[in-house]
Amino acid sequence: MDQNRDGFIDKEDLKDTYASLGKTNIKDDELDAMLKEASGPINFTMFLNMFGAKLTGTDAEETILNAFKMLDPDGKGSINKDYIKRLLMSQADKMTAEEVDQIFQFTTIDAAGNLDYKALSYVLTHGEEKEE
Repeated sequence: MDQNRDGFIDKEDLKDTYASLGKTNIKDDELDAMLKEASGPINFTMFLNMFGAKLTGTDAEETILNAFKMLDPDGKGSINKDYIKRLLMSQADKMTAEEVDQIFQFTTIDAAGNLDYKALSYVLTHGEEKEE
């Protein structure tokens, strides 16, 4: 979404994102309303929190978990972070190494380099890490 890659999502980034989806007639006041939902500049952390807030109360966490489980045939609850990083940087909407590292800030990675995808799924759907 950060089309100009400045680390923040702004009105022009939203316009570009909508245009890439085929919607070119989005009004400025609609975009302004979207941007006002954030409590500050929309960086990746803010985006995750906003995304999580929008998904609260849905079954999206289960959907995300099921997607990760496809990459975890042994059912360990974790996946090697280097493997995930390679996938995210080489498939579909390719992410940069910096973007993947930002995601890693929101989950537990053990000493062996395995990412706890259950915790990450929770953060993505609830906007904050679960208190234990």
